[in-house]
Amino acid sequence: QVQLVESGGGLVQAGGSLRLSCAASGRTFSSYAMGWFRQAPGKEREFVAAITWDGGITYYGDSVKGRFTISKDNAKNTVYLQMSNLKPEDTAVYFCAAKRPFGSKSFTNRYDYDYWGQGTQVAVSS
Repeated sequence: QVQLVESGGGLVQAGGSLRLSCAASGRTFSSYAMGWFRQAPGKEREFVAAITWDGGITYYGDSVKGRFTISKDNAKNTVYLQMSNLKPEDTAVYFCAAKRPFGSKSFTNRYDYDYWGQGTQVAVSS
């Protein structure tokens, strides 16, 4: 079982930066791939970024490529999402998610993730 707690959200002006953190409980965190998703009001939950269990490969949604960076610190049981050059359309609740090893090879499908945090709100003003 893995429990995830996000933090670092807030209100920022367009062009600004934020770093989200997701702290995980459980001794098996290092074996999990991790992802970030977001959901704006009235919209579907959208893939943002993902990282393999060892941090060796990263994936990004088209709308955030070049602006967001995902990283994973297995020693601290934490995954981060560094967000730069934020835009009003980045406003959403951001969720981190954990994906068991040996499962689906997809990293972008929310249904392939096994554990979810409660989310943290990010608001970007224009």
